This record gives sequence, C-alpha cells and structure tokens, in this order.
Amino acid sequence: MQLDKKLYMRKVIGIGETVLDIIFKNDQPIGAVPGGSVFNGIISLGRAGVDTTFISEAGNDRVGERIIAFMRQNGVNADSVSVYPSSKSPISLAFLDEGGSADYIFYKDHPHDRLDFAYPDVQRDDVVMFGSFYAVNPVIRPQVTGFIEYARSRGAILYYDVNFRAAHRNDVIKITPNLLENLEYADIVRGSTEDFDVLFHKTDPDSIYRSDVAFYCRRFICTAGGGPVALRAGGGLAKDYPVVETDTVSTIGAGDNFNAGFVYGLLKYGITRDVLEAGPSEEQWDSVMRCAQLFAANCCRGISNSIDEDFGRKMKEELRGG
Repeated sequence: MQLDKKLYMRKVIGIGETVLDIIFKNDQPIGAVPGGSVFNGIISLGRAGVDTTFISEAGNDRVGERIIAFMRQNGVNADSVSVYPSSKSPISLAFLDEGGSADYIFYKDHPHDRLDFAYPDVQRDDVVMFGSFYAVNPVIRPQVTGFIEYARSRGAILYYDVNFRAAHRNDVIKITPNLLENLEYADIVRGSTEDFDVLFHKTDPDSIYRSDVAFYCRRFICTAGGGPVALRAGGGLAKDYPVVETDTVSTIGAGDNFNAGFVYGLLKYGITRDVLEAGPSEEQWDSVMRCAQLFAANCCRGISNSIDEDFGRKMKEELRGG
C-alpha cells in the first residue's frame, strides 16, 4: 500500500533509560547488548525505517559510548541523550531459563538519575513512547512530565507501556500517583499481567480495564506471556488475539518490540489522532495488532533485544510502499 508522504514522515520519540544487558544461559554469559525498555523498541523502529529520536542519559564510559554509537548505527537520533562527567552506565544481568524467559538483576542507582535535554521537534500525529520505572521515577518526574505535557499540547499520540517490574514492588505506594497520572496522559496503555499483578494484585484483563484503567484511558492492551493478547478499546470493542508462534530463543525485549510493532502499525495504516479519537475499525485494530505480534515474534528468535536487520529492511520496504 502506497502511503501519503505526510503520514510516512511522522516521527516517533522515545523517552526512557539505557542499560547494557549482559545475558546468561546456564549461568554463563552468552552476550552483551545495549538495551532498555523503550530503547529496545526505538531501535527496532529505527531499523524499520521510522524517523526516531530517543531522550535519555548514558554513562560517561565505554558502555555509554557504545550505546550512543549503537543508536546512530540503527538510524536513531541520539542528540537528546545526555552524558554527565561522573556518570556510570547501568547494567542488567538477564538469566535465561530453558524456555527463553529471563530473571533479572539490575545495577542502577536511581536516586542519582538526572535528565536535562532540549525538547526535540514534535508535531501532531507523531508518537511518543514512554514507560517502565523511568516514567514514574520521582527523581526525574518533573522533566518527564514536562516533556509529556509538551508533546500532548503538540497533538502527539502518547503510548504508555506500564512495564513495572517485581524488583520495584516496594515502591508501589510511592509511585502510584505518578502511575495514575501516566494513565491519564496516555492515548494507549499497554501492560502485562505480571505488571498488574505487582501493581494491583490482578491478572484478569477485563477486571484490570474496568477497575484501574478505563477511567483514565479507553484504549488498553494486556499481554500475558505466551497467552492471548487482550485489546479493550471502548465502544464495546473487546478482542483477544493468539500469540504468533515462533522458535523462542529469548523473551527479553518481547514486550518492548510488541510496542514497536504496534506503533509501526499506527504509522503504516494511517492511524492518526483523529482516527484514534473517532475509533478505528476492528479491521484497523487487527492490522495494527498483527504488526505488534510480528515484531515481538521476530525479537524472540534471537538475543539482540530488537528485531533483526533483515526483518527491519522488509518492514522499511513495506512502510515505504515497496
């Protein structure tokens, strides 16, 4: 399908953390990959030919240099990534089990987080992706909300991935006001049953939507690992989608790439703010969800945290109508 040039030129701006993921299998390291929740999705979108910018901070060390170079190699604008003289890059250890699922240990000093950046250009119908603990962290909350409010005032579509890990279980009460504010900012909310179990002690998508999300945001996606993906979009639309089968090597980044594929679908199928507010058709939702599933499935086939380059080139051709 040949897209209107204006739609193709829509941008995606991500705001989130950068880390180096060191991946273990059978307690031995098998790889080290730049990562971060929103970061992983932005890298995939860059590989898929989308005009992308990432807002973050990186350590003033070899790891930070590698992360910034990695962004640029994958077509991501890194001009809004801050590097502070005494900063060190955060590290994540990911231990894969036999099924490719991971347990994590994080090494990051959140109380010393900082964020200082010039706002990138944001236009109506651009997409802003935010989420994870970064989006509720009290230390950088003023900077994060300042940009989100700016993006909303410019008419951007705000995509929020809750992505709240069990490692932050003891912070739930402290961050709840920020979480609820994010739900209200968002045009689309995505979370996993694991996230909502930690936050609300609930795993049923309908119960989560009715009790905790719908009041703030009408468009809700709930993933459940290998289980069906639930879409609840208001107006009576409630649909579950089976997960695309794949040869899973690692589930690291699966949710992040689901987000990337969903946003890619918004661009590919011309889902603008006007379309979103009027209510996309079921066929449009199906098409966007299909993109999300395909991105997630491709990511699971390796340990790179993002879609592979061959798949990215194919998605780039499709986005350009080739």
